Amino acid sequence: MKHALLAMILGATSLSALAQSTPVGLWRGFDEKTGEPKVEVRITEAGGVLNGKVEKRLSAGVKPDDVCTECTDDRKDKPRLGLEIIRGAKKSADGDVWEGGKILDPENGKSYSLRMTPIEGGKKMEVRGSIGPFGRTQTWVRLQ
Repeated sequence: MKHALLAMILGATSLSALAQSTPVGLWRGFDEKTGEPKVEVRITEAGGVLNGKVEKRLSAGVKPDDVCTECTDDRKDKPRLGLEIIRGAKKSADGDVWEGGKILDPENGKSYSLRMTPIEGGKKMEVRGSIGPFGRTQTWVRLQ
């Protein structure tokens, strides 16, 4: 009986750890220059594909009705609040990495190849946007 109870407890602990190693959830991104909170992004999963929308903009001086004037696709002139900035990421075969999708920088309207890697037990995530060998990596912090 004790072994069955211990197995159930360990199984539940393992499942919660696995759930935290996914990008699904609410994340806070930071301004690379100032280190101040900039945005909150909600990442969702449907059919094994991850997408993410801007849930909250935190930068000072942000107007709630700002639109993505620099975007060149279906997001052109759409409100930045609620804007889908992550599209089409899938879990890679090599573990806790999600890639193959795109991430949009609403500041310049450009889309970059995306790679998301949860770190520190899923409390943080490295988000890399790149074009070929060139790119940048941000560290986002999990809120939910």
